[in-house]
Amino acid sequence: MRENNKYNKIAWAIKLSLAASLSLGVNSIAVAQEEMVETKQKEQQIEKIAIVGSRSAPRSVSDSPVPIDIIGGDELSKGGNSDMLNLISTTVPSLNVHAQPISDAASLIRPINLRGLSSDSTLVLLNGKRRHRASVISFLGGGINDGAQGPDISVIPGIALKQVEVLRDGAAAQYGSDAIAGVINFVLKDAAEGGTIEVKRGEYYEGDGTSTEIAANVGMALTKEGFVNLSMQYKNSDATSRSVQRGDAQEIADQGNPFIANPVQVWGSPEIKDDITVFLNAGIDLDNGGQAYMFGNYSERDIRGGFYYRNPHNRGQVFSNDGGETLQVVDTTGDGGCSNIGIVGLNHDEISAKVNALPENCFTFFSMFPGGFTPNFGGNITDTSLAMGMKGEVKKGIFEGINYDFSGVVGRNESTFQLFNSVNASLGPDTPTNFDAGKYIQLEKTFTADFVKYIPAGLYQDLTFAFGTQWTEESFEIVAGEESSWKIGPYVSQGLSNGSNGFPGFQPQTAGTSTRRNYAAYIDVNAEFTERFMAAAALRFEDYDSFGTTTNYKLTSQFRLTDDWALRASTSSGFRAPTVGQANVTNVRTEADQGELIDIGVIPATNPVAILKGATVLTPEESTSYAFGMVYTGYGFFLTADYYLIDVDDRISQSTNFDVTPEDIAALKAAGVTGIDSLTSITYLTNDFDTRTQGIDIVANYSTELFNGQSNFALAYNWNDTEVVRFSEITGDFRVSRLENDLPNHRATLTWAQSWDDWSVLLRSNYYGEYQGVHADDSTLTTNASAKVTFDVEVNYFINDNFIVSAGAQNLLDNEAEKLNAEGSQILGAKYYETSPMGINGGYWYLKGTYKF
Repeated sequence: MRENNKYNKIAWAIKLSLAASLSLGVNSIAVAQEEMVETKQKEQQIEKIAIVGSRSAPRSVSDSPVPIDIIGGDELSKGGNSDMLNLISTTVPSLNVHAQPISDAASLIRPINLRGLSSDSTLVLLNGKRRHRASVISFLGGGINDGAQGPDISVIPGIALKQVEVLRDGAAAQYGSDAIAGVINFVLKDAAEGGTIEVKRGEYYEGDGTSTEIAANVGMALTKEGFVNLSMQYKNSDATSRSVQRGDAQEIADQGNPFIANPVQVWGSPEIKDDITVFLNAGIDLDNGGQAYMFGNYSERDIRGGFYYRNPHNRGQVFSNDGGETLQVVDTTGDGGCSNIGIVGLNHDEISAKVNALPENCFTFFSMFPGGFTPNFGGNITDTSLAMGMKGEVKKGIFEGINYDFSGVVGRNESTFQLFNSVNASLGPDTPTNFDAGKYIQLEKTFTADFVKYIPAGLYQDLTFAFGTQWTEESFEIVAGEESSWKIGPYVSQGLSNGSNGFPGFQPQTAGTSTRRNYAAYIDVNAEFTERFMAAAALRFEDYDSFGTTTNYKLTSQFRLTDDWALRASTSSGFRAPTVGQANVTNVRTEADQGELIDIGVIPATNPVAILKGATVLTPEESTSYAFGMVYTGYGFFLTADYYLIDVDDRISQSTNFDVTPEDIAALKAAGVTGIDSLTSITYLTNDFDTRTQGIDIVANYSTELFNGQSNFALAYNWNDTEVVRFSEITGDFRVSRLENDLPNHRATLTWAQSWDDWSVLLRSNYYGEYQGVHADDSTLTTNASAKVTFDVEVNYFINDNFIVSAGAQNLLDNEAEKLNAEGSQILGAKYYETSPMGINGGYWYLKGTYKF
């Protein structure tokens, strides 16, 4: 193994940083109070160390040829966020997270966007190993994420993490598929002693969304040569509502109907119950100088959120089939005498009288739901993973000096979909009102063999030569729902729809498992030619049994102008393979179109009907990335500025909606698809457009003594612009507009952390530039939303070395999101546009107690 001054310096920095328990990161501004004096003495000696981005020895961030943000464990505990998505989005401004109210499965697992690309264009690692995807595909993904299938980051608790490394650069040649926008590596704590217990309680200023969280971490010795680090988090969050009464519901209430809830339809965060997650990280040194390691998790939560209101006068194929002129009446016995009831111009009492006068064999859903009904959509998300491996250095023989890492990872994500307060109208009066609609299951198995050899080559440092192989198997399973969720009942012939209304259950005909395998081989070379110049190159070959092979490259370099200034640049190609789920998923969802509910069928691109509408077999997205930037370090100041350009060809997204004809329905039935009589349109996933994304990231940190204490300032700014350079009518103008305009072009955070002996204060301002406000995926409900600024604050009091009491607020001044126009509020009953980058819930306060031992 190579021995040189720089390697020793980095190794010493790692040990020193662990001993001091510092937050390591270009954005890290929080330092534990009891370590402040020691930190002041050592802060000039500490380097910020990243593992992701290079297979050479761990590299300081200032020496990295690509931009990396490192968020330390202490910083993750600041700011009051308990959701990992929110934790990292407040620190990395080029990363955006949207709440997704009334968005089918996207409400259960929220997607992220790094550098303006879809959630599945960012590769997620855990301890450097590939993390499995979620089973949810975002069919209502807020434009940019339509059809995306990314990992579920929210299951990772902040208390389990030593640091988070965000590589903001394409890295498919190093890590494989999905790393077009970058890589996020979550590094678990590995302490063999000590621990933390946290209890937090919070609530939105509106008085809803109350959350309670208990989290703990403990480190234990595993004999004298190893460690076991265990983390647990349990939390519950109540739902929120940022709603007003719908105009149509108010009109019915004004006609004397006492069964209309106010509001009848809720826009807000879903209820999350029994959200429990456990993470384990363990390692032990072996007699041969190597180390065996194991880490994994078990996570589970129940989610329940709002859905669209079913008007009792005009909801098609449930209450009426002529737009509300008459109530649909069916004959339950065949005895006849059942005629539809005309309701135009009648008040509630008059309608009720006519319904009550029906013969016993006649049934209308108005008698069961006189105020209409609003389904609740929810489910159970279960996420498990296990990674095991062995790493070390070959000490003798022909392979002496080679560092090795053999590992196997299995990850599984299961989403069970449920619908409450709904009907299978075709079953008439015998319909249940709660349904188990089926499951999606994503299962991934990955086995890797990685090797690194340091080769004397007459350069300033030994040449780093890394190579390895990887084998992956990915499967996507659809499990059929209970029979009542998809059954074709006896009243279909009388004009009532089948399947659980709003989210029909998966049918046995569409149930099954689809599997894909691929293997990869790579080489990665890093050369430090002089003290001031280094360069690296990577090449990766992958072979998929579904679509064939792909080869990708990456070139990076850094030139240090002086001890304080450095320039860096990179270029790479990349790819994102279509997931097995994207290639095979079948679903039916409900959308609002100018206030009218329509059922849309999502079918595979290989379906004959999809092919008739222009679909072709999905192929990989392909990208080319360019970046260059500068780094400055000196006098307690750290600054990076990077420009990036990412071209992505053949991006995958949903097609526009195609009208369904009777002939299409007949063809679908012939293909074995049932429960589609109420379909008005279909869509499918397609490679149909190219984009060019460019932007600038600026990150700055400064530390100084101020107000008789220690001050840390952090600025992070991102400008991001996406242009759709090629598309067809299959994509549609509105989807193009969403891709280009839904996310703010400008985003920034400015943070000030101030520490004294017994107190510390954190103040953060968040800036969100102008964006396109869109609601309910409706092209008529759009606006040019104005820029927004919010403030977060946290105050900590250190009772002693063990106890800390914290109080804080997010969106301290309760700044409102962009308000929906009056017409939209009347039609859909919402206050704000969904695409608000700051969320729609407003201010949130919290109290937290922390015990360290």
